[in-house]
Amino acid sequence: MTTAQGIPVKGVRPAMDFSLTEEQIQVRDMVREFAQREVAPYIQEWDAKVEFHREVLTKMGELGILGLPVPEAYGGLGLDYVSLALACDELEYVDTFLRVIMSVHVGLNSLALLQWGTEAQKQRWLVPQAQGTKIATFGLTEPNAGSDAGSIESTVVRDGDHYILNGAKMWISLADVADHFLVFASIDRSKKHHGLCAFMIERGMDGFTTGTIKGKLGVRAGNTGELAFNNVRVPVENRIGEEGEGFKIAMSCIDQGRFTVGAGAVGLIRASLDASVKYANEREAFGEPIGKFQLVQQMIAKMVAGHEASYLLTMKAAELKNRGIRNTRETSLMKWFSCDQALQAADDAIQIHGSYGFSNEYPVERFWRNSRGAVIYEGTREVHTLLQAEYALGYRKDKPLSHPQPPAQGYDAEELLAMTR
Repeated sequence: MTTAQGIPVKGVRPAMDFSLTEEQIQVRDMVREFAQREVAPYIQEWDAKVEFHREVLTKMGELGILGLPVPEAYGGLGLDYVSLALACDELEYVDTFLRVIMSVHVGLNSLALLQWGTEAQKQRWLVPQAQGTKIATFGLTEPNAGSDAGSIESTVVRDGDHYILNGAKMWISLADVADHFLVFASIDRSKKHHGLCAFMIERGMDGFTTGTIKGKLGVRAGNTGELAFNNVRVPVENRIGEEGEGFKIAMSCIDQGRFTVGAGAVGLIRASLDASVKYANEREAFGEPIGKFQLVQQMIAKMVAGHEASYLLTMKAAELKNRGIRNTRETSLMKWFSCDQALQAADDAIQIHGSYGFSNEYPVERFWRNSRGAVIYEGTREVHTLLQAEYALGYRKDKPLSHPQPPAQGYDAEELLAMTR
């Protein structure tokens, strides 16, 4: 870095450039066109009827969206984290269930395989996941264990060249449609989080069943369910990492998942803002558009500020990920802030719409229902509050990444443009 006079400044990292490349713009536009064409016209009906449409996954796979940040060597597009953030933004702008697919299939599973899997495991599971021919998800949360992952009750016992897995998982996105499940269980519960192991479970294994959770407040167009393991025999080669590394693997997965959730929240803020601006300019009261009223303007202004700040926090976290720099603190902050802002924006959008905001005639009530979950999953707002305080107070410090991800090699802009034709 240099001063305005061109004099080098020692000890200062190069500034981050948040302008988008032509390639990143092409990715954003490709995902936007897909979501607007394939989902936007139908989402109100799907949400009202609580319908999940499996064909959406097929189309995302055909476009390469499900392998967007996975290197080309493993069947993906090899694009960077800014591109992944933009994709999540565009998907959640239309509906949260689309971004949830990216979170569990890409962030929580595929990127974990890329980071922790052996070459044989990558060829076996990551390649078809990146190509979209197999769907993946992640299972950590249990009926009696959420934020306290060290207290999970699922267990595994070594039996020759297999493990015997027993237990249950709850609130698992894509539970009834996924083919591959990255799950965590304890091999020694007395060791708490030091006793966890990670395994790839495949649909069809004897003793493994799934079920759908009904009555959700939000993300009604998405599939969410539970997993049950009754003496499931898991081959040793399905273990990801070493025995006892499960907690470390899970936390690295959650760093990736949080990134996709926070990036998606930026799109949800934008959706609330756009809907509110449109309505405020069309709806009249006392002889003029309600957008002329200062208290309505105040809510609009809060959405603008929340969107801008959330976007910048997301781009900072993305750039750190691109550079291979540990970013647990930054990703936690962006996820916490963006999701809180999305909830506030959706709430204000309902207020601006008045009684119409209380019905599904307009999309803002769906925005609010969908935004409410994101301040719970991938770390509750309370967990992120404590994380940020502990970093500031010096009680928590990050170690360098023990399993850094390989650099991505992306398509050029012309190839991406051809994909959208």
